[in-house]
Amino acid sequence: MTALNEWFGNHIYITYLLIFIFMSYVYNKVFRTRKLPVLKTALIYVLMALGSVMLLGFQLVGLPIVLCLTVAISLMFLVRIRYFFEKRSGNRPT
Repeated sequence: MTALNEWFGNHIYITYLLIFIFMSYVYNKVFRTRKLPVLKTALIYVLMALGSVMLLGFQLVGLPIVLCLTVAISLMFLVRIRYFFEKRSGNRPT
């Protein structure tokens, strides 16, 4: 685990990009309910970019931000796979 944190510390730009991409994915799949106008969408992404800087700081201090976002996205994929198989078999999710 320390080797992974050391790698993230040595590659700050890649770490920032991973955090921003993961946050954008979570936003688009969980929190986005409808399509917003262009300026509001741009404002949301600017705020997410600023939030990514804050999370990058937490990552550099030693908190596992990238790992937590990876786990969250993995769980989201598992739910999608489950819904796919339930829809394919004809069962309805509860």
